[in-house]
Amino acid sequence: MEFKAEIQGEILIVDIRDLPGMFTIEDFPEMMEFVNSMLFKHPYINRIVIKGSLEEAEYFPHEVEMLKEVAETYRYFIDVVGVNRPDFFPNHKLETRELMNLLLKDPLYCYLKTISRINSNRDENYKKGFLLLFKNKLEETKIIKLVKDEAGKYFQSSRDFYRKILLPIFKPNFVLSRVVIFPPKNSILLEKYFLKDKSEVGIYKIVGKIDILYNLVPKEFLVSLEDARIIDEAKNKLGELGGEVKDYETIRRFFLERGEAAIREISTSKGIFLTKERIRELGEILLRNTAGFGVLEHLLQDDKIQDIYVNSPVGQSPVFINHADFGECITNIYITPEEAESWATKFRLYSGRPLDEANPVLDTEITLPFGRARVAAITKSLSQTGLAFAFRRHREKPWTFPLLIKAKSFNPLFAGLMSFIIDGGRSVLVAGGRGSGKTSLLSSMVLELMRKYRIIILEDTPELPVEIYKKLGYNVQHLKCRSVITHVETEMAPEEALRTALRLGDSALLVGEVRSKESTVLFESMRIGALANLVAGTIHGESAYGVYDRVVNDLGLVPTSFKALDIIVISNVLKSPDGLRRFRRVVEVVEVRKKWKNDPMSEGAFVPLLTYSAKEDTLKPTDVLLNGESDVLNEISKRIKEWHGAWDKVWENILLRGKIKQTMVEYAEKLNRPDILEAEYVVEANEAFHNICDEVSNKFGHLDAKEIYEKWLEWFEKRLKS
Repeated sequence: MEFKAEIQGEILIVDIRDLPGMFTIEDFPEMMEFVNSMLFKHPYINRIVIKGSLEEAEYFPHEVEMLKEVAETYRYFIDVVGVNRPDFFPNHKLETRELMNLLLKDPLYCYLKTISRINSNRDENYKKGFLLLFKNKLEETKIIKLVKDEAGKYFQSSRDFYRKILLPIFKPNFVLSRVVIFPPKNSILLEKYFLKDKSEVGIYKIVGKIDILYNLVPKEFLVSLEDARIIDEAKNKLGELGGEVKDYETIRRFFLERGEAAIREISTSKGIFLTKERIRELGEILLRNTAGFGVLEHLLQDDKIQDIYVNSPVGQSPVFINHADFGECITNIYITPEEAESWATKFRLYSGRPLDEANPVLDTEITLPFGRARVAAITKSLSQTGLAFAFRRHREKPWTFPLLIKAKSFNPLFAGLMSFIIDGGRSVLVAGGRGSGKTSLLSSMVLELMRKYRIIILEDTPELPVEIYKKLGYNVQHLKCRSVITHVETEMAPEEALRTALRLGDSALLVGEVRSKESTVLFESMRIGALANLVAGTIHGESAYGVYDRVVNDLGLVPTSFKALDIIVISNVLKSPDGLRRFRRVVEVVEVRKKWKNDPMSEGAFVPLLTYSAKEDTLKPTDVLLNGESDVLNEISKRIKEWHGAWDKVWENILLRGKIKQTMVEYAEKLNRPDILEAEYVVEANEAFHNICDEVSNKFGHLDAKEIYEKWLEWFEKRLKS
């Protein structure tokens, strides 16, 4: 029996795909002997992978360390004691050689046999010169320490003990990632739930550590060997298919259809009956592990995951995630170099952007049927140890104001105020740190616009769910510009793309993130009134002055141009007192006043309208807002006859809008209907509100808040029944 070996970094790969069956270290002395001899030659190995025809077995460092101790014991007697020397107890040469050979393939039996020889051998010199020394050295190894007190209960050449201490992780061959399915013994289950494809997720607290473990059990790791054989053959069959496909959605559909056909054909030829549902299930597994992104697709299915990190060198550390409920977690997933290269190739292909040593950064996005994510990939020369990835997961459907109220990101008062400001066609920047929910909030603001308005969205890396907006009936034009990080020359610079957007007619304008020179064009367009509707974007900044400092001092905006901005919304990530949990909150809404010359901070240009109360965990209105002293709101109201000089009517309308959002949340919870909070209902509810306002105004000559709410509620309840 011959095994093939390959060394990849610190990983020993034993290839037995040409042999029938699976030969593991714990079950087969020949494999243990081969592996120990490789560890003798390559002591730096810390992981072992055995590749069979249908599955792989992987041994992790703590198991490899036990085997390395055996190999080091073997080395000690070869190099230091010199058991191979001609003059080393020549009368016992066969006996010595037998024990040394047995050490590599079965150290427990070797230990038992050594004790037996000590008890039966009458040559005291041989006992002291080799047998006792050999026994003592064996007792220093972890394998013998674990079994020493009960060694006698194991029969000669029994492998039962090795099956207890060597527990490899098995995975099907068609899966590239490695997943440690079983959580550590010293862990406590905190929560368990299932993903859309029925893969299991367990959240564990590891005793004695601060780490939280996100333990994923993908469905493909639970398939039978029979199913694995069918999938493996279907994968090979798909590799033979030709044909040119242009976009990723078409590629996935192509592979799913052809994959299901191949699975059906192969199972029929083997006389195996598979139901239509099972064929679809196996087809989706095949798709994930061919044209798809493997285990990454499971993570993107999880609505509670916000960020995914794969550090370089890939495979040496697990994937890390940021969980909505448990914060930063380690996972049981190890991405292999092969899978990382596969991802990089797909990102290059689908984005049309390079990723190599000359262009070591790639910004793009992936859109899958169950989720979207922004991708940042880096490689050499920026990352010395090769490929690394960061994924910012976006919700499958757009965020809405009611959803964010339910998540406690803000309260109904904020929703009502922002709805009023958006209808008023003001300019808004959403500011905050990384991961504070800026893009989610910007995405929800789009749904507050009526569908009759045209919207232009400008992004360097697509993050907003433009296709979903279009399916909802919005008139959207999406522009993609050059990333300020990657500098792809075939793409238009952000400032040029923004100037183009201004020539595309009256519309609401949303800029995914203000990063560079486009800020000058954006603020100038606000200043001259080039757009007749909402202008909004996101920017990194922890406060109103922080935003001013960034766009003026970092991005080069003329200070007086900053006056074109009306509202700054500050969103931040807050932490629990123990530091283990994080939550996102809107912490301030600030209006930017225009009567200042040099320094807006010292001249009182930043006026808070809402501020966050940590004690009550909610936004509270300031006296400026309550007393109707907001310049922005007064500018909106003075253009509407009924509201001009009537702050009580404006305030009533703001509260009415917030009440409608809160009603949607209450009905969703009462009826257990989370779909009520999604975009489809929210857009219809907003437009029903505007239609009812028009109807009431025409009937009574003014906007009666009570009448509007009652009519809206009547419409809403009918809509729920339909």
